[in-house]
Amino acid sequence: MILAIVFLLLCILLVIGLPVPFAFGAILLYLGWVAETDVANFISSGHWRMNNIVLLAIPLFILSGSIMNRGKLAEPLVEIASLFLGRIRGGLSAAAVLASALFGSISGSAAATLTCIGGVMLPRLHRANYPKGFSAALIAHSAPLGLLIPPSSIQIIYAWVTRQSVLKCFLATVVPGIILICLLCLVNFIMMRNRKEIELEEAPESFVVEVRKRTFFATPALLMPVIILGGIYGGVMTPTEAAAIGVLYSIPIGFWVYRGLNWHTFKDAVVESGTTIGAVMVMFFMVMIVSRLLVFEDIPGLAQQFIFSISENPIVILLMINVVLVMIGMLMDDVSGVLLASPLMLPMVRDLGIDPVQFAAIIGVNLGMGNITPPTAPLLYLGARVGGTSVSSMMKPTLIMIAFAWIPTLILTTYIPEISLALPNYVLGY
Repeated sequence: MILAIVFLLLCILLVIGLPVPFAFGAILLYLGWVAETDVANFISSGHWRMNNIVLLAIPLFILSGSIMNRGKLAEPLVEIASLFLGRIRGGLSAAAVLASALFGSISGSAAATLTCIGGVMLPRLHRANYPKGFSAALIAHSAPLGLLIPPSSIQIIYAWVTRQSVLKCFLATVVPGIILICLLCLVNFIMMRNRKEIELEEAPESFVVEVRKRTFFATPALLMPVIILGGIYGGVMTPTEAAAIGVLYSIPIGFWVYRGLNWHTFKDAVVESGTTIGAVMVMFFMVMIVSRLLVFEDIPGLAQQFIFSISENPIVILLMINVVLVMIGMLMDDVSGVLLASPLMLPMVRDLGIDPVQFAAIIGVNLGMGNITPPTAPLLYLGARVGGTSVSSMMKPTLIMIAFAWIPTLILTTYIPEISLALPNYVLGY
């Protein structure tokens, strides 16, 4: 009963527009009143959990994403992707998917990927006569690839909450991310195959010379994920150190290579990221206290009893878990979703025999899909603003991409453990 009331109250508060930290604060007060628990005792627990060096990677990735957005690091990625695909009908939009994956692997942020890649690609797509609603929808669906292609900020949070290896969680989402990229590109090509009005890019005079030119121009941007991921996977850097290197690397590249940064835009990037970091840290604190109180009151156990009373079939139970995770992703941002869902769902999936590392991939795909699933769909509304179009024009391509790209990726990730565990097994002997 308490669990249903808590979830209903949280949904109402978020739907009416109450900021996430205040919504969780209201839940905290309600739980303290109903359970007659001294909430103050849990504040020190939240402070203790947040006093962790791993969490420092989150603000650093937010800062690097903001600097890259202002520093125009996305443009060379778009140029090199469009060179190979721009002369194919639907190729320019497929280049947007690949550019989103590349930029997402650098920034680790879905919102930063959407605003940055969308700002560069959507005008080009419009000039080439791609439908506005379709273009905006495709970029919005590609933006959550940053949640799957490492380094992913939500995987760092998941690993911190569940005490898993960050590197294992990074590796677990790589194959689902690649599957999603392939399916989004396939759906894109099928939907655009009969669009005769699309203008194809002209072939360069010398393809080899143009490849060399654009690759040289894009090399500084492409080196960033190589440095970050190579440092982490090679054991040279921790994720926190890699995030710090990413910030230090992006500053001179933005100032003197791509010249998107000046002192004014750099100040804007720092202020913008500082505001975001402050909100995220307050949210961390509130959600961690709520999660701790929910665990103390054995809400995960009650939820498990409720779900197991409906069915003991693992396939059905996993289906219900996925539905709940998508709903969480629809109502709140990815950071809040992983902070809330991880401690609540992990005991249940462990009892089902699901590896926590596989669950990292499951939760990543679910929250990404929730962020673009109507009716709430925060990334869909952001995509409409960036693309200068209406959400209604994005709805049909959105539903098609969910049905034929996101849901198949989710099914494969959920029911075939090797999809997410094969790479950690191979690389780490896990």
